[in-house]
Amino acid sequence: MTQLASAPASSPAPAPHPHTDAPTALGAPPVTESAGHAIVRVLEEHGIPRAYVVPGESYLEVLDGLHDSTIETVVCRHEGGAAYMAEAEGKLGHLPGVAMVTRGPGAANALVGVHTAWQDSTAMVLFIGLIPVAHRHKEAFQEFDVNGWFAAGAKQVMVLDVAERAPEVVAEALFTARAGRPGPVVVGLPEDVIRQQIAKRPQPVLPVADGGMTAGDIEALRRALSESRKPLFVTGGNDWDETASWRLTAWLEQHRLPAVAEWRTEGIVPFDSPSYAGPIGYGRPKPTLDVLEECDLLVFIGTLPGDVITDGFLVRQDWSRRNFLVSIDPTLRGRSGAVSHHILARPRAFVRDLEQIDLAPDERRAEWTERLRQQQTAFSALPERTPGDGRASMDTVMAHLVPRLQHDAIVTFGAGEHTNWAHRWFPTRTFPSMLSCGNGSMGYSIPSAVTASLRFPERQVVSIAGDGEFLMNGQELATAKQLGATPLVILVDNQEYGTIRTHQERHHPGRISGTQLENPDFAMLARAYGGHGIRVETDAEVPSAVDAALAAWREREAFVLLHVITEQRSQAY
Repeated sequence: MTQLASAPASSPAPAPHPHTDAPTALGAPPVTESAGHAIVRVLEEHGIPRAYVVPGESYLEVLDGLHDSTIETVVCRHEGGAAYMAEAEGKLGHLPGVAMVTRGPGAANALVGVHTAWQDSTAMVLFIGLIPVAHRHKEAFQEFDVNGWFAAGAKQVMVLDVAERAPEVVAEALFTARAGRPGPVVVGLPEDVIRQQIAKRPQPVLPVADGGMTAGDIEALRRALSESRKPLFVTGGNDWDETASWRLTAWLEQHRLPAVAEWRTEGIVPFDSPSYAGPIGYGRPKPTLDVLEECDLLVFIGTLPGDVITDGFLVRQDWSRRNFLVSIDPTLRGRSGAVSHHILARPRAFVRDLEQIDLAPDERRAEWTERLRQQQTAFSALPERTPGDGRASMDTVMAHLVPRLQHDAIVTFGAGEHTNWAHRWFPTRTFPSMLSCGNGSMGYSIPSAVTASLRFPERQVVSIAGDGEFLMNGQELATAKQLGATPLVILVDNQEYGTIRTHQERHHPGRISGTQLENPDFAMLARAYGGHGIRVETDAEVPSAVDAALAAWREREAFVLLHVITEQRSQAY
């Protein structure tokens, strides 16, 4: 990792704030602003819609700049929640998500979001207030080494040591987060530096290159597809947009070709498309694992054959296999197995050029696609709607919920066995429609749901959360209430860390240790936060509980939480 080199600056007493943007008269002193205000102005001019913050005295000047800004200030309850929200924002749009936290403990709490953005290749910028320059290396209150903490897990760490460079540093951070393989950038803001007055000047946006297919790339892919009888496209990553999604889908359907979705990135090719062959990742149905070996051509778009897709670097490792990798990252960091051809392009540029390829009809390819589609259709068929006996079942919940979802509903979730129901049954029809974390980070479900609801207030946002992960960042429901976010939360309560319990049963049968939980009444907790809470304990209660949850959500007065008490058992599939 690199750091933006800057010469240390002295720390003069801050000048008064000239709260004016009026042009200067001839001979008058130039209009100035504090470096902290400049940071906010450049973020605003670059189109950043909101900042997710936990306030701290170390960056008061930036908070003051937000006071009169068009940027929405989302005040969060924990730095981990703020970082997750910013990371989710980066997944939902073409601009990086922005989080702001204070030094020391605040930075430590936000690190989890940086790791999520790194592993998911999500554009994100984390601003961290720092101690004054003159206090460095003296074990000052909340002092820490921003490079030492973040350099290994961020694309770049910058420290604003020269106030005049504030606009430049912000533009550089936003550019670096998006350029090449997207990822997190960390910017340290010494509190004395951001109070200094600087000349107000414009800072243009730095354009990001999309790459694209060369004539040689197009011909190589055309030839490979023409020779193939069992091709398979794999979509993934977080560098897509709605246009690239529907253009790829149209091209695949036109040529009757199949595509599977990388773990936790469903919705690029819609759930209902005749070309969609299902999810591929942890908890996948076995047929989608088998087809990786069976197919004679793999085309990865926006993602790579990493350990999750290849079942721990075991599948598709023969270097004689034909794999085309479409990635804007020239290092292909994270791939395994054969690389037949690397196309240096973002998904939208690749799909634009892909439309130049027109294949002759081939019934063998069409039959292959139909077979994979039938497997996915059988796998995703909803379970029986009639309730059974005993505890509530998430199968029954999904059977009653899914048919009544809006066409463009969005699902969010973190990590745990409760995610399997979303992978299997949630109809991801419109991009983006699935928001999750590929690094298996617990506590992501509620913060990401808040972000999705703020970003798309007209759409139905459903969050499926486990009882273990909910209590890691569930307090962000207070943020949802304060900002008017209205997700529908399905909380699966099986009184344990279920995924780890499953691993224990496999490796140490009958020796359950460190995984059992005693939970509060989550429906009551939701009401305490100002939302609508519904508790359901038996399967017979599920239909009416789902009815009540959807009716309450339609009122859009606050978030809704459906607390589902389930049995302790392996879930979904």
